[in-house]
Amino acid sequence: MTKFKTFLQRKGVDMSWKAYFVDALGAMALGLFASLLIGTIFQTLGDKTGVEAFATIAKYAKAATGAAIAVAIAYKLRCEGLVLFSAIAVGIAGNELGGPMGAYVAVIVAIELGKMVYKETQVDILVTPAVVIISGVLMAYVVGAPIQKVMTALGTFIENATLMQPFLMGIVVSVVIGAVLTLPISSAAICLAIGLGGLAGGAATAGCCAQMIGFAVLSFKENRWGGLVAQGLGTSMLQMGNIVKNPRIWIPPTLAAAITGPISTCIFHLENIPIGSGMGTCGLVGPIGIYTAMPEGDTNMWIGMLLVCFVLPALLSWLFGLILRKIGWIHEGDLKIDC
Repeated sequence: MTKFKTFLQRKGVDMSWKAYFVDALGAMALGLFASLLIGTIFQTLGDKTGVEAFATIAKYAKAATGAAIAVAIAYKLRCEGLVLFSAIAVGIAGNELGGPMGAYVAVIVAIELGKMVYKETQVDILVTPAVVIISGVLMAYVVGAPIQKVMTALGTFIENATLMQPFLMGIVVSVVIGAVLTLPISSAAICLAIGLGGLAGGAATAGCCAQMIGFAVLSFKENRWGGLVAQGLGTSMLQMGNIVKNPRIWIPPTLAAAITGPISTCIFHLENIPIGSGMGTCGLVGPIGIYTAMPEGDTNMWIGMLLVCFVLPALLSWLFGLILRKIGWIHEGDLKIDC
């Protein structure tokens, strides 16, 4: 057993929660951003402007989804040469057979096996691609469809529950997805994997915006304009280290999410597409997703988007933060980040 562990360490195989559910999942999200996400944005531009070039760009960007996921995960898990290049075929197969999560599982299995055989034989140029592609495609074929069914069923369940109980589920979805966005886990990848769209997608967006805009405004005194941009248009994950030191700083944006979620579902009926649901204000992808999902010319949408995504998270987080500072739960410097 010790020899096997030593072998895995030598080959760079790290079978850990962090490697697979933090690093790989985060890398998967980056792959999605560089393909499906940007493709969706160009598709929206094409649909709204009628410019055919945008639709063409969107077509090829979306077609690269599986390959982009594979390269991103393989790069993050420190794959080299033939392992990384061979993973592209696995990503394409995984995405076709089981969606993004199918690609995620197939690529991880394939590249870890590929690492084990890489440069271990005299015919590495044949062995490594064969091991990676065969194992990955087989894995995609076996588990792809079941994974996709489970993910789709979960997303459908949440969407239906939100339709039936918009107030309660508005709170639950907003708070949970918002919290996931701030944790070192990819909320975007999770929302896309389960296909979380519609009214539930709007609630998820509300929660993500509450965390990002909330922390940006809450920490303005410590981080000024650089922090406002880094968190408001980047990620609230920058506060994770500070949350570990003082978990109470997480209360204001979380309470804001609990309020804006049901406002989104019950008052403005905001909807989103899965790729935008878990993004919040990062690159303004969340609001763009709402614009894509909602009927064109809906004035109510613009008011709701402005309030739910920007104004209310800022005001509520500032107000709750002020109260927590007065009672001594948040102290000077608790929200300072390097930005």
